[in-house]
Amino acid sequence: MTLVGLRVLREVAERGTFTAAAYALGYTQSAVSRQMAALEQVTGARLFDRYAGGVRLTGSGRALLRHAVVALGALEAADRELRGAEEAERGRVRLGFFPTAGAVIVPRALTVLRQEHPRLQVTTREATTSSLVRALRAGTLDLALFSSRPPHRSPDTEDPPLSIEPLLEVHLAVVVPADGPFAQRDSVSVEEIAREPWIASPGTADEPLLGVWPGLPGRPTVRHTARDWLTKLHLVAAGAGITTATPTLLPVVPPGVRLVPVEGVAEEVRRVSLVRMPGPLKAPTQALAHALRRQAADLAD
Repeated sequence: MTLVGLRVLREVAERGTFTAAAYALGYTQSAVSRQMAALEQVTGARLFDRYAGGVRLTGSGRALLRHAVVALGALEAADRELRGAEEAERGRVRLGFFPTAGAVIVPRALTVLRQEHPRLQVTTREATTSSLVRALRAGTLDLALFSSRPPHRSPDTEDPPLSIEPLLEVHLAVVVPADGPFAQRDSVSVEEIAREPWIASPGTADEPLLGVWPGLPGRPTVRHTARDWLTKLHLVAAGAGITTATPTLLPVVPPGVRLVPVEGVAEEVRRVSLVRMPGPLKAPTQALAHALRRQAADLAD
């Protein structure tokens, strides 16, 4: 086995396709394929199952990945230590999160960490649920914030099971223009909002269409699509349509919008959870987890 082969294995496991892994590493796709073929030859095991959307690790692949993560992590820690004691002592933690968490809870937690742990180095990334799961199992993330809807099943079925700690539960609402017909209402019905133009995130294989009220009757009219939640809220303020959001976004909503509950249907509950691989946490990761718990508790009050 080679270090290059183990790094490519980790990248493919995280990205889910040879093409995405090649792009992230700066390799050609054929180079990635050769590395994985060589690794399968030397181990004598099939490491990936191919399917239409990409690749999945086999049982042998998952076993090898667990050891690769430990080995590569130890080498990367040694490299940081050899750069100097100051950087080694500073500590590093890597956090992934779902999109709206980057608007309020993550920035607030990082502000607390800068005050209480100024030497702690945090890197973050926004991603879909499936991408976050792959990154946790590949060892490229230490913690992740997930959003889920009932019945709140685990985001994957692999072993060992992920450690999932619920932090916060919030209710979905409709975001409407402050000068629109629903702005002064205490609630709106599903029939009323079904006729409105919607602003949504583009749907992907990993995530459904976000921004349209779930289970809306008929075929909703999606007038605008945007991945960024702040963009969607500004489009609502401009009268371009309506979207959905949770009250956790209230601290950052722009002027000109209101959040209104939807009546006549079961409440749409979203749970924010702190997710990680099982096992003890290092001090930097514990500090970040504590800061995220505090911010979630503040938002729940």
